[in-house]
Amino acid sequence: MTDPIRVVIADDHVLYRRGLQMVVSQDDDIDIVGEAGDGKEAVDRVVELLPDVVLMDVRMPHTSGIEACKTLKALVPSTKIIMLTMSDEESDLYEAVKAGANGYLLKDVPGEEIAAGVRAVHHGDSLISPSMASKLLAEFAQMSRRQGERPSAVGAPRLTDRELEVLRLVARGLANKEIAHQLFISENTVKNHVRNILEKLQLHSRMEAAMYAVRENLLEPGE
Repeated sequence: MTDPIRVVIADDHVLYRRGLQMVVSQDDDIDIVGEAGDGKEAVDRVVELLPDVVLMDVRMPHTSGIEACKTLKALVPSTKIIMLTMSDEESDLYEAVKAGANGYLLKDVPGEEIAAGVRAVHHGDSLISPSMASKLLAEFAQMSRRQGERPSAVGAPRLTDRELEVLRLVARGLANKEIAHQLFISENTVKNHVRNILEKLQLHSRMEAAMYAVRENLLEPGE
């Protein structure tokens, strides 16, 4: 038996926190160890409790979930953060990625999907649907065009050919299992490649890696 995944829920709506706690903690492998009603309290609770995963509302009073995410990534980098939101606005998604979030979910998804997401990010996967991944990449490409940036492959040679293959598939929104199937390698090997990619590029999450792939023009035409 492995230890349960320790989770903190941060949301300014008490009823939503209670409902989320009831749904997510139904299984024995997830343990809700704390709650917070705003971003500042979330930072304090996470630093105190050192949970494995935080479910963080994007918009909260005093300190937003985005700001709290930035702070926690500096203070407790081992804790994974899933941002929760009522909105599918690309700008919120983009800001969450820049803040170092490991996942991004709409609040109206079924509770079991949030529980599955907690397990996924705890085991090193990203948590974003292909449709939201497409929005993220489109937003980043649009911002690059507005800023007159010309993508280049600066820094890409630091990655091996296999790591570049994995990075391209990550940028397309594929999960580790799908990447393993496509490249005919084990899922554990994919996890090792993703970990090496993030370490080499000094990134926090798979979503940041996807942004890097777009910025450095590493995707093939049509991807």
